[in-house]
Formats: sequence, C-alpha cells, structure tokens
Amino acid sequence: MPSNYDNSASFYDQLSRLIFGKALIKSQVYLLQFVPKNSNILIAGGGTGWILEEITKLHPSGLQITYVEISAKMTAIAKQKNYGKNKVDFINEAIENVANSELYDVIITPFLFDNFTEENIGPIFAHMHQQLKPDGLWLCTDFQLTGKLWQRVLLKSMYTFFRILCGIETTNMPDIAAQFSKYGYASLTAKTFFGEFIVSTEYRKDD
Repeated sequence: MPSNYDNSASFYDQLSRLIFGKALIKSQVYLLQFVPKNSNILIAGGGTGWILEEITKLHPSGLQITYVEISAKMTAIAKQKNYGKNKVDFINEAIENVANSELYDVIITPFLFDNFTEENIGPIFAHMHQQLKPDGLWLCTDFQLTGKLWQRVLLKSMYTFFRILCGIETTNMPDIAAQFSKYGYASLTAKTFFGEFIVSTEYRKDD
C-alpha cells in the first residue's frame, strides 16, 4: 500500500523546518528557475502546496499544472494556496494510478522517490517517464547518501518515524539516479544542500 501523509499533514512543514531549517525549501525552489513559461507541468507528491506559491512568483500566469498528492489532507491545504492565474488540476491519488493521455513539458518530483522500495521505484518511474515529452525536463529533489554516518542515522530515523505514522513502505533509500541513467536522461545541472544529504537535479529526456 502506498504511503499516505494524512497523519502528518497538520505539522509536516513545521517538522521539516525544525530538522532541516530552510534546506528542503531552498532545494526545491532552486529548480524552479528552469521551468519554461507557458509549460504543462506534472507535480507528483506536492505535499501541502507551498511550492505552488513559489512557482507563481516566477510565473503568475500561463502554466497548466497537474498536482498529484495521495494525502487528502495535504491536497486540501494545497488548494488554499495562491497560484495566481495558473490553471491547477488537483488529483488526490497515488501517482502510479494517474494516467493522462497528454504529455508534460516538465515533471517535478519533490522528495517522492525516497518513499518507495528498490523493487517498486522502477515501475513508478517508467509510468511517469511515458508522460514526459521528448526533450522535456524532469526536476528531481531528494535525499542521497554520500557515505557520511550522520546521513544514514538521520535517514533511518526518518524512515522509522514515517513508517509508524504514515505507512512508508521502505526502510532503505532506492537508487534514484540509476533510474534516470537507465532511461538515458541527461543531467543538466545539480546542486546539493544540507551537507550533501539533499540533491536537486535538472534532467532532460533525450528521446
């Protein structure tokens, strides 16, 4: 069963700031500069929707956004955000269950893939890959392990907490970069945050 953050919706953002300061926000905002105007965008796992307000600061209008979030409570919070004159279609569902016939110019996955096991990430990645236009951009922000002990300890603590509270299915970080490599994505730019524990990467679909 997919993880669901309903139980943490009311305090998730506050908790993240308590642990990471502004790093989670900065890491996601960093990638928004690469969103072209008038884009058709898929946001998978958008959480409470603050990212919509950050996007609107750069693009007050002209965007078509499909906002997919499995948590009904987080989706409800996101609907209250200011997204200007952009068109936002909110879908309260797991991303693997959402199939649109249209193709997207940009896919944004903010801390999505760390929720899945190595076994399950493949089909979910392939599902979204099919919905991105050739030469489309995939803006991915997530955790990574660079060999530092504190990263492993913190990640393990996070998994334990959210496994109990929200039903996170995995206890180990899947190899996210391997999925992009498998499908031939080009890494255009990347930046790390919070002692290299967080990495934000702009990928391009080269087919």
